[in-house]
Amino acid sequence: MRKLRSVLFNCGLVGAAILTILTIMAAAQPTQAADQVLTGVISSGAGQKLDGVTVSAKMEGSTITTSVYTDEKGAYFFPPLPAGKYRVWAQALGFETSKGEVDLSAGRHQDFTLQAITDAERRYRQLPSEMVAAALPDSTPQDALMKKIFMNDCNSCHPTGYALQFRFNEEGWSKVIDLMKVIGNTGVPGTQVNHIIEHNQKQLAAYLARARGPEPTSMTFKPRPRPTGEAAQVVWRLYDLPLNPDASVGTQYNTNDGTDWTMGITSKNGEMPHDGGIGFDGTLYFTVNNANRLATVGRVDGKTGVVTYLKVDGPNGLAAPAHGMTRDLDGNFWFDVNPGRRSLGKLDAKTQKITVYETPKDMSPLGGAVTMDVDGKGKIWASAPDGALRFDPVTEKFMAFKSVTPYNNPKGVNMTYGAAGDRDGNGWWAEMPMDAIGHGDAQTGEVSEVKLTPVKAWMDRLSPEDRTFYDNFNEMSFNTAVPWSEGPRRMGTDKNGDVLWVGNSWGASLDRVNTKTREVAMVPMPDPTMQPYHVAVDSHHNVWGDLWTNDRIYRFDPSTNTWTLFELPVHGTEIRHISLLERDGKLQVVMPVYRSSQMGVMTIRTQTEMAALRAEAK
Repeated sequence: MRKLRSVLFNCGLVGAAILTILTIMAAAQPTQAADQVLTGVISSGAGQKLDGVTVSAKMEGSTITTSVYTDEKGAYFFPPLPAGKYRVWAQALGFETSKGEVDLSAGRHQDFTLQAITDAERRYRQLPSEMVAAALPDSTPQDALMKKIFMNDCNSCHPTGYALQFRFNEEGWSKVIDLMKVIGNTGVPGTQVNHIIEHNQKQLAAYLARARGPEPTSMTFKPRPRPTGEAAQVVWRLYDLPLNPDASVGTQYNTNDGTDWTMGITSKNGEMPHDGGIGFDGTLYFTVNNANRLATVGRVDGKTGVVTYLKVDGPNGLAAPAHGMTRDLDGNFWFDVNPGRRSLGKLDAKTQKITVYETPKDMSPLGGAVTMDVDGKGKIWASAPDGALRFDPVTEKFMAFKSVTPYNNPKGVNMTYGAAGDRDGNGWWAEMPMDAIGHGDAQTGEVSEVKLTPVKAWMDRLSPEDRTFYDNFNEMSFNTAVPWSEGPRRMGTDKNGDVLWVGNSWGASLDRVNTKTREVAMVPMPDPTMQPYHVAVDSHHNVWGDLWTNDRIYRFDPSTNTWTLFELPVHGTEIRHISLLERDGKLQVVMPVYRSSQMGVMTIRTQTEMAALRAEAK
């Protein structure tokens, strides 16, 4: 192992002078007005009080949006907000966005009336991706197969709603497929064809033309209940992140930031964040995986929203990219970084110093879809292309574990996706293309493998011709999946129990793996269109996860087998990472809102807190 370099974020003498000036200016300013409570009631045009409506507020000149939801009486209650002028808007599916402006110099009551959308296409463009996916026809065996192919193989670079924003006839959809089958998840045309998409191209183009073509749609849209109960007690804070200026998008921030759902799902061109977390002091951090000259890691002030960048030099004048991120027990952040050879980075949260560690030349570098985790012994686990790596922060030494199924094998490329460490100090990693979970014993260095059960219903319902094609398919990868694939993507362990939770992206399920016995139990998601991505487990054994083609996150309580779904204020989010901070009796759920280039923090208010706000508003 080589320790390559240290990077210190330091304002220097100029920064110190600026800080002195700002301190003097702050002392001269009048005392800030006390925070104020904004409340109101949301009604329909017919006078009905609307529950579960998303209400958002953003101070003039700020990059922070706060969002809450109305209760069963149609009332909303923001947490205390700094005094100032705010834009406020209310949204619900099937209704036009209602907007207003509020001068919050004192407690304020602001009601809104939502008018029903009469234009069908405007209603459609509001829809989050999971509702679009659920509406795709599947009543016949052929339609069900096309829906499955679309969900498994056409969603590798876009959520469903983005791909189906526009309407084309069969010829038009075939031309779209001509491009999509050669770009994988990179967005750049290549030479490798996705032969599963090609095999189904004619039928798929006809299927999509019936769903999103010029003629009346074959899609059936089912209304979705708005948030109620605990899901309506949450507060979201979304922090706008500057777009990558090297992407030449012509604007500093995303203009489609969730303010109006009828704008449809935003493009991810110029987005910055990939993984992210929150420090003990409330500072947010995120990795930057796309080519840029500014940042390897971004930092967001949780109070002001101000964004600063930390950079490790990469090739050709670019910043070294990063992907995965996790926080250790001391509050430091670990991430992968690629200054030329993919390595391990450590960000000291107190000094803002970045240290880069490289594996020995005879050991695999970090790689695959790198995911980071800290095990119960304080060791760092990370994905490697052909298995996983364990790093000891004390000895600064790596330990490598190679997957039992070879990287190159007769069925395709067995590249690692997620990785996690359990409370005993052992490692686990997802072999997504092969429907397997790797295991590394930290004491003995031995590796083993847990095979996941295929989705048998799909094995049984295919025609003999299709079954022969898929049985002989030998190009398995992150972006190609046979209909019965589970697709273990990212994972998380219960550090207070002996359980590994795995998000099966293609199988629409969670796998519960006993880390002692290796016993596997499958837990289906509430809806088959839900595609779980990353998993985090809180101190009460609850499983938290993001749904990358859905605009919701979930909490699963294994003691009661109950699900709670929490909606985001933004649509088309494509979230790929979730992290938790439990501190001072509060839980904060943190995620990079990938497609809209934001960092999101969700907290849940108690009934007591809500009662206090209602009393204050009277």
